[in-house]
Amino acid sequence: MKQNKMKKRAKPILILIMIAIDAFVVNLAGFAALFTRFEFEYFVLVASGFLDNFKSLMLISTAATILIFALFRLYSTVWAYAGVGELLRIITACILSVSAEMIYAFIFHIRMPRSYMLMKLLFFITAVCVIRFANRITRMFTSTTLKKQKRTMLIGAGRSGDVVVRELKNSVYSENKIVCIIDDDKMKQGRFLNGIKVVGGREKIVESCEKYNVEEIIVAMPTATALQKREIINICQKTNCQIMTLPGIYQLANGEVDIQKIRKVDVEDLLGRDSIRINLDEISGYIKNKTVLVTGGGGSIGSELCRQISKYEPKELIIFDIYENNAYQIQQELRRSYPDLNLTVLIGSVRDRERVNDLFAKYRPDLVFHAAAHKHVPLMEDSPAEAIKNNVFGTFNVATAASEYGAEKMVLISTDKAVNPTNVMGASKRMCELIIEMMNDNSDTEFVAVRFGNVLGSNGSVIPLFKKQIEHGGPVTVTHKDIIRYFMTIPEAVSLVLQAGSYAKGGEIFVLDMGDPVRIDDLARNMIKLSGFEPDVDIKVEYTGLRPGEKLFEELLLNTEGIEKTPNDLIFIGHPSKVSKEELLSHLDVLKNAEKMTQDELRNEIHSIVKEFNDENARVTA
Repeated sequence: MKQNKMKKRAKPILILIMIAIDAFVVNLAGFAALFTRFEFEYFVLVASGFLDNFKSLMLISTAATILIFALFRLYSTVWAYAGVGELLRIITACILSVSAEMIYAFIFHIRMPRSYMLMKLLFFITAVCVIRFANRITRMFTSTTLKKQKRTMLIGAGRSGDVVVRELKNSVYSENKIVCIIDDDKMKQGRFLNGIKVVGGREKIVESCEKYNVEEIIVAMPTATALQKREIINICQKTNCQIMTLPGIYQLANGEVDIQKIRKVDVEDLLGRDSIRINLDEISGYIKNKTVLVTGGGGSIGSELCRQISKYEPKELIIFDIYENNAYQIQQELRRSYPDLNLTVLIGSVRDRERVNDLFAKYRPDLVFHAAAHKHVPLMEDSPAEAIKNNVFGTFNVATAASEYGAEKMVLISTDKAVNPTNVMGASKRMCELIIEMMNDNSDTEFVAVRFGNVLGSNGSVIPLFKKQIEHGGPVTVTHKDIIRYFMTIPEAVSLVLQAGSYAKGGEIFVLDMGDPVRIDDLARNMIKLSGFEPDVDIKVEYTGLRPGEKLFEELLLNTEGIEKTPNDLIFIGHPSKVSKEELLSHLDVLKNAEKMTQDELRNEIHSIVKEFNDENARVTA
């Protein structure tokens, strides 16, 4: 607070100092022009009478300069970051200032040498530019002479590349010296950007890194597609250089490209897809002014659901989670980000039917997003009864309460592991889908499920595991060399879940397009390279064998489900097979005693409900 007051007081003082300097400089430039014109013979200048005429012009010259400079905002510009636009304003203002003096001299017949005005203009422009750009010139000098800078390759000679080059040259934060530029545009190759040569296209990356002794590569391609970026980064990984990138296209839109936003390339850049488009109006239309419940709201998917739902102005957002630490964290985050949000955070378990019923009776949610679940495949293989209690009966409790208390819609977060499941976790989620189907056929509430694959960075997922293993020096463990998975970022998956909810009419299983599958072995090796190490040299990759219930690849649709398009190209509708209400309730009645059943008895009962459940590998390995 004290600093702000001091800055406010200092500002008018600095302006007055600048005005005084300009008043001195404009007259100094005039005297220098006259002195030069008379070949530095002072007494000849005095004898000519032009010095007296010059003195009579000083007042009007000073007044015109200060007025014109003020009109051109030369006293309110941040000169540390000035560019070509500011330079043109200086030149124009100086020309107008000297022109005003010349017009005054003509009107009042004040005789001056013909070369005087032109010479004064040149001296004046030079002096004003040196004074205004002194800070920037000093920074350029100190940044290139006092700091040890990394020899850097820039990929992208477009608008962002131009800004990056200028910022790196001029910023006090710069630790980089651009030595060459890469761009696939043939028209740019061989030309110079801010004095640095565009040496060629992507085919020259590896060769140029060796030729110019490059230590770091900056990818400045915010408008490129995810595929184009991946291709470029994959080539860059063949070098031993550190790879940096601009986060995305928003810098261009907001004019925010600067070197402080350049970051290390992360695995998301290799797995990323083109930006997902969703219809904000459709999402807002069914969430705004509604009471929304998110079960498991403190988890990876649940917390992101809460973040995105909060944007659409719900009447009330209710977070329900058994883990108080996660619930507390998302509560504090939302209170900071959305101070006007009507937020309720409740601790409890979806297993507790009475607790769930009390919640619905008190708050009467209109929309329910059910994200609470056990999801770790190996853990659920060892504790299958817990998967049944939490996933199956948790879903049944929430769905029953949603129907009984008149919720408009319930969306179940499902998984690709529910398709032809080979593990208890996947089979339990398939049973959750069957519950949703059964409830939809017997209720006015619209029940739907959304099925997708792995999400980047979720709790317990493979990427955080690999990062920890790399931090500890390895080894990085991959279960099988050929195992593949589909990936999507958490915000992308959740935005599509919300979009799917707007399409729901009841009974659908929405399937998200997860893009191209990723080989986990390639993922592990890329992460090692991005961390600056060589796979199998610095950090070893070990293959540990498939875990109980684990597949080599996941599926998103059962053979019997078919597929139907929606208005969003990344969301499809599957039409699942159903189980009768009587049959399903009968099986659930048996599963109430899951804790008392042997492993084989429990698995056999799951088989009788989920016909496609194939756990032979799990049985052999267990």
